[in-house]
Amino acid sequence: MARSPGGSGRSRDRDRGRDRDEENELKDKLVTINRVAKVVKGGRRFAFAAIVVVGDQRGRVGHGAGKAREVPEAIRKATEAAKRALIRVPLRDGRTLHHDVRGRFGAGKVTLRAAPAGTGIIAGGPMRAVFETLGVKDIVAKSVGTSNPHNMIKATFQALQQLNSPRMVATRRGKKVGDLLGRRDEAPAEAAA
Repeated sequence: MARSPGGSGRSRDRDRGRDRDEENELKDKLVTINRVAKVVKGGRRFAFAAIVVVGDQRGRVGHGAGKAREVPEAIRKATEAAKRALIRVPLRDGRTLHHDVRGRFGAGKVTLRAAPAGTGIIAGGPMRAVFETLGVKDIVAKSVGTSNPHNMIKATFQALQQLNSPRMVATRRGKKVGDLLGRRDEAPAEAAA
């Protein structure tokens, strides 16, 4: 039985093309690669564990881990896992966070602070990779506790998921964005009077 020209085959091809475009715009960063050993009867079997952060530099970011006998395969697995775990983060002016936030995972604690334009990314190792792929240009971040990259990244993501934009807060309260931001500007004027 022949398929009609306007059948479902075309839309599937169109969706595949969209997926390819989406994958092309994603930037991935290798955070760490670690050689791990499994002791077996004949000696040790070595494998490689990789952590990768993926983002579109416009507010979407994800992280993933992969393990394989060869380095490229471990990186590929980690990248696939990161693409499946993308989250959206609201950014102010497309360059920094809307407010300061703290995150915690295991022994890893992170503090993320919004920064004025021109500050740059002040953050260590794994956190820097997250911010670069996320598209944040100005931020001050501090990690306390563990320096384990797994826990640092997970703590950073836990903090990023707590972020709210003024629009999100306004919808939750049933108000307009102008009402929320207007009050913030009026407070210093009332204090001065």
